[in-house]
Amino acid sequence: MENERILVVDDDRDIVATLKIQLEKEGFPVLTAYDGEEALAILNREKVHLILLDVMMPRLDGFSAIMKIREKRNIPILIMSAKSEDTDKILGLSIGADDYITKPFNYKEVIARVRSQLRRYMKLGGVYSGTDEVTIGRLCYNFTAHTLTADDVPIKLTSTETKIIELLIRHPGRIFSAEEIYTNVWGEPSVYNGENTVMVHIRRIREKIEINPSEPEYLKVVWGIGYKFEKR
Repeated sequence: MENERILVVDDDRDIVATLKIQLEKEGFPVLTAYDGEEALAILNREKVHLILLDVMMPRLDGFSAIMKIREKRNIPILIMSAKSEDTDKILGLSIGADDYITKPFNYKEVIARVRSQLRRYMKLGGVYSGTDEVTIGRLCYNFTAHTLTADDVPIKLTSTETKIIELLIRHPGRIFSAEEIYTNVWGEPSVYNGENTVMVHIRRIREKIEINPSEPEYLKVVWGIGYKFEKR
């Protein structure tokens, strides 16, 4: 993983410096920024594979930066925030973050989450085998390119949304519990609030692929059990 470059963005320079040291010890090249505007400028000129991003920053806050990043890129974004309220976590995940780390954090946990996100982002194709492309109704998913189209129009997915789509569309009709989805996608046992995390991502996917997200044709909930991708 030594070539997978990480961008650390936080207005707290001590946190940035410590994260840079810890990540470089693990072999990750690290770029640093101290506000959202600086982070976007770096992304426009440098290759980055994952972003660790604070929420409360000057000039451009983390949430606004995520929305701008998601206009062009689907690389993993991990929010770092002192705010632990569920509403802030849900907002971050809703606008495109892949994971949420509450400050103060354990640096070993940060490294583990970084590795988990990078492993799935960089090597997702190796997790699955079989058909290269699946078409279900209006939707077509290519497992080699990790791309989804609806009515031949490309759908922009985040890294986490892509993982969820790949898991469910590979097994149309099979019901996955929220815990199963979390374990498969995040690569770790479901944590507290994991079910809500999955629910937020499912909702975002529906908004992108369904004609009427409130009455989904494809990505359906089976109340009390989990989620499935409908056979058509």
